[in-house]
Amino acid sequence: MSLRIPFFGLLSKQSPMLGLLDHFDQINEGARLVEEALECYIVQGPECGDLQAMFGRIDKLEEKADKVKRSIRNHLPRGLFMPVDKTLFFNYTSRQDNILDEGQLAMHWLMMRPVVIPETLQKPIIDLIDDVVSTITLLRTSLINTTDLVLGKSYDRVGTKESYRTVRKQHRSVWKQHNTLLAELLNRDCDFKDSYQLINFIEKIYAMSHNAEGCADILRAMISR
Repeated sequence: MSLRIPFFGLLSKQSPMLGLLDHFDQINEGARLVEEALECYIVQGPECGDLQAMFGRIDKLEEKADKVKRSIRNHLPRGLFMPVDKTLFFNYTSRQDNILDEGQLAMHWLMMRPVVIPETLQKPIIDLIDDVVSTITLLRTSLINTTDLVLGKSYDRVGTKESYRTVRKQHRSVWKQHNTLLAELLNRDCDFKDSYQLINFIEKIYAMSHNAEGCADILRAMISR
């Protein structure tokens, strides 16, 4: 059996792949705060007490994630010494960053004007948000597996590919819920502005999961032979 010798990652003090994990942790924490804030809004309505404070914490996490991303990009090893293709690496950092950006946009859509979410849609929307965060959480396993494989800490290529499939499977579940919610909204008799606002809100929540799946696809490309 032939093994790839991961000496590229050993030539720098810290592989840029490890920086991706630092960046992910900021994104993941921010996504959980988005979930908490949106559940608060949905259950308690526009008067949800701690909403502004949570918005502020999410903005700070997003700024921190951007700082980590810039630091990773500014300290990349030159040319040959990258452990993975540099274009894939840049694409991954952007895609991972988009997860929290979309969460912020979802919250902004919800806060543009007070909107009461119909009671029959509250649980489906909370379930959607919960499953979106699950997709993001599963991505962490894929990122760790990929990093270990690229740096030679593991040779479990089969298990790593399976972790990508798990992310895609979870995202498919989110996609179905997203489509069902949109159909229910479009078939309701309600104010146009309310419908427009909620549709854009749901699209942004869905986009968080879509970007997480996109991250898994890029990780898959990183380990392709």
